[in-house]
Amino acid sequence: MHEEIPRELLRAVLAEYQARPYRELATCIGQPDVRAVRGADGREYQVEVEAVWDDQPGGVIRVVGAIDDGSFRAFLPLSEELLASPEGKFISES
Repeated sequence: MHEEIPRELLRAVLAEYQARPYRELATCIGQPDVRAVRGADGREYQVEVEAVWDDQPGGVIRVVGAIDDGSFRAFLPLSEELLASPEGKFISES
């Protein structure tokens, strides 16, 4: 699996989560979002996004997204994450 197309698809899905307010992200905790998306290459990919408390309830929310094409890559999908603070800002770990 070439990484450019699936990474672009994953970032588009994560952008949907980044546009949500913190309170709405909190309601996503424990509710995995799994969907099929079609890439510009015509292939179908599976995207899974899950929100979890990063440390403790009411604190930072970690939104983890992963994508694969159903091939051997499903065992090691591409992934990216976002961290949302209670103040509604997205933060970086670096």
